[in-house]
Amino acid sequence: MSVEFGVLIPTREAIMSGRPQTAPLLTMAERAEAAGFDSVWIGDSITARPRHEPLTLMAAIAARTRRVRLGTGVLLPALRNPVVLAHVVGTLDRIAEGRVILGVGIAADTPAIRKEFAAAGVPWERRVGRFLETLAICRALWSRDHVSFTGKHFTLDDATVEPKPSRAGGPPIWIGGSGPTALREAPRFDAWFPTGPSVEFFAENFPRVQAAAKVAGRRPDDVIGAAYLTLALDPDPAKAEARMNQFLETYYAAPAKVIKARQAGYAGPIEGCVEWIQRWIDAGARHIALRFAGGDQLAQVDEAAKTLLPKLERR
Repeated sequence: MSVEFGVLIPTREAIMSGRPQTAPLLTMAERAEAAGFDSVWIGDSITARPRHEPLTLMAAIAARTRRVRLGTGVLLPALRNPVVLAHVVGTLDRIAEGRVILGVGIAADTPAIRKEFAAAGVPWERRVGRFLETLAICRALWSRDHVSFTGKHFTLDDATVEPKPSRAGGPPIWIGGSGPTALREAPRFDAWFPTGPSVEFFAENFPRVQAAAKVAGRRPDDVIGAAYLTLALDPDPAKAEARMNQFLETYYAAPAKVIKARQAGYAGPIEGCVEWIQRWIDAGARHIALRFAGGDQLAQVDEAAKTLLPKLERR
């Protein structure tokens, strides 16, 4: 299986910089497609780390692109009503002509995210149950009419949602996260998509995800290994490290070392980056989403396409 590469559209950075205009974000998506990337990704947060609403922005990107897949990296289903989410994603997948990837997460346990759930009226302790029921309901509504469902959190009686997504059964669902629940649920879905914390963790746990998929009667290759990696590229390692630290501390309002302990990132020259990403590929990653740590995003898209991806694709 060949390796595919995506790029994160910096919606959070646009808000942090005081430039919320969408035109530069759409331009970056177009540039990523023209440069040869396989996908573009949009993050999700309402109040914890404010940014553009991902599904709305993806609809605009879908209208401006033709080939790249469009993914959420990652969306929090527990914050949404499942019927509304199924309807929006179904419509979005029609606009995108089947290019949507629904990357989803359970939510990291941080004070800001707990406040986000409270602001949305969702009890924190119900997030895992709502997450699982929301995905089950979406899959059902995308697959058939007259859906009835009785769960702990949601009840449906003879519900039908149209339009159905372009792809039968709906877009692929990629499970983000590296905690026990993500590792337990990923074998039932289409990909495991952690943000880290390390290639060693990925190499240890991805075979377990595939083995669990096989036990469940699926082929191990039915579950894709994906990775979400943050890059700060500079010939001067010290400058790269400084940019990475500033980016992480501004983005997450936490010490860089705390974020580095739970997210995968590389800071340094491009030659070292090639070797680092190759380790993820060797461990089984077949789709790699790249997030650039600050700086000129368009220039970094072009530079990565010219000097990074070809060196990896030749291997």
